[in-house]
Amino acid sequence: MKLDRMDGMKRTDYCGELTAKDEGREIVVCGWIQRQRDLGGLIFADLRDRTGIIQLAFDENTEKDIFEKASILHSEYVVMAKGKVRIRSSVNKDIPTGEIELEVNCLKILGCAETPPFEILDDTAAKEELRLKYRYLDLRRPSLQKNIIMRHKIAKVTRDYFDENGFIEIETPTMVKSTPEGARDYLVPSRVHKGKFFALPQSPQMYKQILMLSGFDRYIQLARCYRDEDLRADRQPEFTQIDMEMSFVEMEDIFAVAEGYVSRLFKEVLGVEIATPLPRLTFNDAMEMYGSDKPDTRFDMKITDLSDIVENCGFGVFADTVKNGGTVRAINAKNAAGVYTRKEIDKLTEEAKGIGAKGLAFIRWSEETPNCSFAKFLTECEMQAILERTGAEKGDVVLIVADKKKVALPVLGALRLTVAKRLQIIPEGYNFLWITEFPFFEYNEETGNWDAMHHPFTAPLDECVQYLDSAPEKVYAKAYDLVLNGTELSSGSIRITDPELQKKMFSALGLSDEEAELKFGFLTNAFKYGAPPHGGMGIGLDRLAMIMTGSDSIRDVIAFPKVANSSELMSGAPAEVDEIQLSDLAIAVTSEE
Repeated sequence: MKLDRMDGMKRTDYCGELTAKDEGREIVVCGWIQRQRDLGGLIFADLRDRTGIIQLAFDENTEKDIFEKASILHSEYVVMAKGKVRIRSSVNKDIPTGEIELEVNCLKILGCAETPPFEILDDTAAKEELRLKYRYLDLRRPSLQKNIIMRHKIAKVTRDYFDENGFIEIETPTMVKSTPEGARDYLVPSRVHKGKFFALPQSPQMYKQILMLSGFDRYIQLARCYRDEDLRADRQPEFTQIDMEMSFVEMEDIFAVAEGYVSRLFKEVLGVEIATPLPRLTFNDAMEMYGSDKPDTRFDMKITDLSDIVENCGFGVFADTVKNGGTVRAINAKNAAGVYTRKEIDKLTEEAKGIGAKGLAFIRWSEETPNCSFAKFLTECEMQAILERTGAEKGDVVLIVADKKKVALPVLGALRLTVAKRLQIIPEGYNFLWITEFPFFEYNEETGNWDAMHHPFTAPLDECVQYLDSAPEKVYAKAYDLVLNGTELSSGSIRITDPELQKKMFSALGLSDEEAELKFGFLTNAFKYGAPPHGGMGIGLDRLAMIMTGSDSIRDVIAFPKVANSSELMSGAPAEVDEIQLSDLAIAVTSEE
């Protein structure tokens, strides 16, 4: 069919913003047809734009050519309609505009559409792979449009807040020198410098520190970052970071700015009050209580230490673990006995084994006396002590792991989340939490070395510097994470500015002077010319938007996301390139055997 032209007709209103107060107004709206209903002498069509839906009405008063045009409308046709707003004879309470409709006196069909591969509805049954292949259709769904619009609002409030607090937005390069920061770099070959490569930045870390040395004492950027790593629900190979850095500050100054930001953001975007100052836990306390350095504190179920109770008990698994330097820890799932049958506990045992535990002991108290997997090896006093320590009562299930602390705590931390979700005891709300005093090093049992837990510019606590060479396990960092509902939103630290301490830190990390100069020379040389004390953090915009929109995945707040194998299904990226392009870059592609 021949499409209409706009011929100077302009939209006056958005569909979802019209109300009964607009009765009698002549307006122009445009968008996509959601559906059309032909009742013979009466035709209704729902017109959708990013704000919502309004019903278009065609009846005996409609001109014949307009009525005939309305009769051929199909889903996803692009139209522009002019008419008068009137009150509907039957109200639709399911939509905000359900009191009104548009009596159409001019209809223009601006674009036809084939039948889409799935219906443009929020409750579509289409698989995610299909929706991502046709992402331009998926993005028409109201829920995704709402998410993307909220992300825009988050970005706007972010820029407003930091601007009002004296921060300067500065863009840093997206083609940089490769300085691996934990994940693999994405490399960009240079045509001019054949055989050499740029890297896409994993973060703007060194550039924002250079900016502090350059005198820009408050920097902010909504920075694009790239990491070539395996994906999951809250991770993408390219992501956006609300990146900030401040000079002449200590940790408390950074905390104050960040807390002011989240308080302002949640108030303006969601209308939610966030009480400040935010609570804090040290890394060690978080692991001891929750088995995680990003705990969800919306519910209790803290980890309990049973080691002193069972160190001399008759159950060899417990006693031997404690004797060999391990620990016996437990969580008490209140009122879980009705949900967690023996079969369900067996599933939890398999989950525990899958993440490193050797097994899972339990006490299930569903009858008058507790059913315990190890009861025959314990005295009555020992059993009673365990019940009292864990606070167990009739109806509860106690889960116990005996292992090295580095295994037992994270396993129980993971089971704690699994059980809470199954019991549906996680309340709505937003629990922010600072995690502080991270260990500086982590012992690698495979290599026998102490590996850095942070980038090499993270400063150690002043009182720990003396242990850098002699006792790495005693060294803690001026590092901090901001956690929201069990999701790590941000990592940050106070930076090293003393060249001698930086050199000592490189040495502690196993970097020779030559390696340090090759990888980080341009930054360490800058320190020689007057470096102010500085620190900062990067807040994950995608994760923040995911939580604020109530989404299950960051793919739902990113317009064109990647899937698990890092490909983008709509465009087909990554894709092969032709031989001419490869030749220009002096690159040869070899086939995998």
